Amino acid sequence: MASEQTEALWRFLEERLTASGRAQYGLAPILWYGGALIVISAMGLFSTTGFSRYGGGFLLATALIYGLVFAGAGVALWRRSGPLHILGGLLVTVAVTMAPLATYAVQDLMNWWGTVPPGDYRAFYIWVKQGWVPMDLATVVVGTAALSIIRFPFLVMPIAVALLFLSQDLAHWVAGEGHWEHYRQVMMAFGLGVLAIAWAIDVRAKKDFAFWLHLFGLFSFWGGLTSLDSHSELGRLGYAALNIVLIGFSVFLDRRAYAAFGAFGVALYLGHLAESVFKDSLMFPFVLSLIGVAIIAFGVGVLRWTAALQAWMQRYLPAGIHALRPAHARAE
Repeated sequence: MASEQTEALWRFLEERLTASGRAQYGLAPILWYGGALIVISAMGLFSTTGFSRYGGGFLLATALIYGLVFAGAGVALWRRSGPLHILGGLLVTVAVTMAPLATYAVQDLMNWWGTVPPGDYRAFYIWVKQGWVPMDLATVVVGTAALSIIRFPFLVMPIAVALLFLSQDLAHWVAGEGHWEHYRQVMMAFGLGVLAIAWAIDVRAKKDFAFWLHLFGLFSFWGGLTSLDSHSELGRLGYAALNIVLIGFSVFLDRRAYAAFGAFGVALYLGHLAESVFKDSLMFPFVLSLIGVAIIAFGVGVLRWTAALQAWMQRYLPAGIHALRPAHARAE
């Protein structure tokens, strides 16, 4: 989980920090984001050691103390202007990530695991298990409550991660062991629901509160779609068509994540065609290379066409459809 959070963090910093004007504070915000992630990761490590030695009561007390201290300090700093405003939002985000840890301790104390205990808390970030569902829900509820008080876009990150985990854990619960086709369908449906919520937030919100919801909603929907078993070329062609639609949505919503997932899906389909046609052929690696070059060239074309497409939509889309675009896209 730590490596995934770090990668997502740097993407967030690159695309959001400079755009929002916070780069004027220099290195400090980057160190704050890094420090916050270290605290989150450290608590996951500590919980395993602390739990094995002292039990769920000690773990619950630690999670509550951490949560209250970070939340109190965060709210106090949030009310101040300048760069400490950002630090306050980050501390509240750290406090929200104590919610699954506290819930885990309560579940252990009350033996609310169902038939099979899922194991160490660290496994929450690795394995899909139905016993994690209360922890997912607690994180969403606590994060949403915090977001209603602290309007800090990065606070959506733990909510979005919890929703992604919830889609997987809930799918495992609903589909049951071994029913992987149903599992994937539930993931797709859940991902579509998260994307719909993100779209609705985008249309109304002036700040970017939906970035993480789009990202992890796509993880759930696209991951479920890509893992579906397709035994016909028509089904695979439909998969490619859906990925092309995602690329089109990236322009309409002004969200590059859709283009990234869509382009990768198209590349997978083209790779399948290349393998089918050139299987066991010396030409196979060269064909794959050409596909990669073609995708790069397509990216260059998108870079040139995006501004023109955005201008065209601004001018010619009907008012009703234009109103469905995110606020930041309509403002261009």
